[in-house]
Amino acid sequence: MKKNAAVLALLAGVSAMAHAQSEVTLFGVIDVAARHTKNGDESQTSLVSSGEQKSRIGLRGTEDLGGGLKAGFWLESGLNADTGTTADSSRFWGRRSTVSLLGNFGEIRLGRDNTPTYNGYASYDVFNASGVGDATKFVTRLGTNADTLERADNQVSYFLPGNLNGVYGQLSAAPGEGTAGKKYYGGRIGYANGPLDVSASYGQTTVSPLAGSTTDKYKFGSLGASYDFKLVKLSGYVSQAKFADDKLNIANLGVSVPLGRGSARLSYTYVDASGHTPSGINVDKNDASQVAVGYVYDLSKRTSLYTTASYINNKNEASYVVDSNPALPSPNYGKSSTGYEVGIRHSF
Repeated sequence: MKKNAAVLALLAGVSAMAHAQSEVTLFGVIDVAARHTKNGDESQTSLVSSGEQKSRIGLRGTEDLGGGLKAGFWLESGLNADTGTTADSSRFWGRRSTVSLLGNFGEIRLGRDNTPTYNGYASYDVFNASGVGDATKFVTRLGTNADTLERADNQVSYFLPGNLNGVYGQLSAAPGEGTAGKKYYGGRIGYANGPLDVSASYGQTTVSPLAGSTTDKYKFGSLGASYDFKLVKLSGYVSQAKFADDKLNIANLGVSVPLGRGSARLSYTYVDASGHTPSGINVDKNDASQVAVGYVYDLSKRTSLYTTASYINNKNEASYVVDSNPALPSPNYGKSSTGYEVGIRHSF
């Protein structure tokens, strides 16, 4: 804790001492909510972090090297704003730790970062992949030790330049460095112009083979899109996680409507499990669905109040929950999970 406090204390000082030729920014989000969840017959009320957006603090900067080149860095730590602890107990800069070289050729980025496959679907979730309405919670490792569902260590990434008439893309590779579940490669290609944004992504992670399987590849692909009609914005994605014969298909559709000083949001997610696990268990009927509704009221450009409610209908042996609260057990197979929250978010 002393080390974490010292690092945070240094952030403001480093930002203030930035030279004129460099741009250094201290940024963050503090998000806290009162939440009530019920899994099956068990319920709990608690104060939690990251109801509308993930709480975080970071430092980012660029330096003009001349000749059209820039160097950049980005350090970002996840926070449990309700307790003051870091969201990742094993590392401080758990959300991102990268250094980049940027130019007319695009960007070469090195370090820990989101994977292109995660960005390929999470960026289309109207609930910002946060809180009880989060639509990304259904993506699982399918019993493997894949450690790249959101981020990957030691990534080497290339990003297309931003002057390709709306076309954007990313290719990434991460060596496992001898650790199973961390070796990853993937990519994303998309088009964003005006109200339209559409992309496709695919990636593979090398994992430890499971008993009964003949493969060591965890595969994930998605298609996502959004379109802003001004009066309403539609967004969603379809994705598939696959290991051997075990597949998890997810379809999500979200709606965001400007309303008063904020926006109303509605999301529906359907989860379709199919095939067999390596041990031979049939998962064809372990499906689930989630309906989430919420409203964000903007007090200013940086501060908002919000409320969200969510309901998950589990079928057969599915046991998904709206909130992975370790103090609240998962529901028995086939039981529902519900949750609602009211919170405040401030960004800087």
